[in-house]
Amino acid sequence: MAAKIVGGCMCGAVRYESATDAAMQASCYCRDCQRSTGAAFAPVLLVPKDAFKLTKGELKQYEVTGDSGNKVSRGFCANCGSPIMSILSGMPFIAVKAGSLDDPNQFKPTASIFVASAPAWAPHFPGVTTFPRNPG
Repeated sequence: MAAKIVGGCMCGAVRYESATDAAMQASCYCRDCQRSTGAAFAPVLLVPKDAFKLTKGELKQYEVTGDSGNKVSRGFCANCGSPIMSILSGMPFIAVKAGSLDDPNQFKPTASIFVASAPAWAPHFPGVTTFPRNPG
């Protein structure tokens, strides 16, 4: 059994945990993830919505319509701005940002999605399944 998924924001105002392991771990190269992280991709762990809970604080939300046509609500700390998670309206998962984990080494990507949007300078993970767009 994997270690419990726990984490929080930079200032400590927000904490969370997941009651189950990640269903999938992926690097998302979509333009929205690039803009929201300030990087080439967002490393995320997909956990069931009903398994994720905030244990401290609240998140500010920013909602966009993704390339799939579904709503994506990104949750971040209103105090320090740390990105914590995304709620994916068309999926039963929450995408937890790997950088917010207490142990970021828990992130072990098995897929890369929206690689068609990756900039030329983006790093890629060898040996993972890649999808030019959304695999769903």
